[in-house]
Amino acid sequence: MSVELQREPGAAMAQRLQIRSHRLLSDVSVAEGGEDAGPSPHDLYDAALGACKALTVLWYARRKGLPVEDVRSEVKRDDSAERQGVYRLAAHLVIVGPQLTPAQVAELRTVADKCPVHKLMSSVTTEISTTVEHQA
Repeated sequence: MSVELQREPGAAMAQRLQIRSHRLLSDVSVAEGGEDAGPSPHDLYDAALGACKALTVLWYARRKGLPVEDVRSEVKRDDSAERQGVYRLAAHLVIVGPQLTPAQVAELRTVADKCPVHKLMSSVTTEISTTVEHQA
């Protein structure tokens, strides 16, 4: 799978993302030279964690027949030590399901920590290669 990006025509820095049939816009804040026309790359990274946790909990609950009606997630970022190599994300999930027992909620919390993006961010070595092509 690939993700294609290209600068949004007329924008200072905003990038158009094409992921399968989905189109998104990513930008940086005005203070960073952008127009704040969309979430920043850091925002998308953080959002991937929140979305993955919620989707994983919903998938698991449906598979196990657990009475989950909704899952909302919030991810808070502390990037104050990013330049020193520490990027902190705090994920908070609200699982709606009046019939859930405390044991089931605990089970779903464990499941949330096993979402694929959480694993990618915390226990997988990501190898990145970059090539550059010049067009005149």
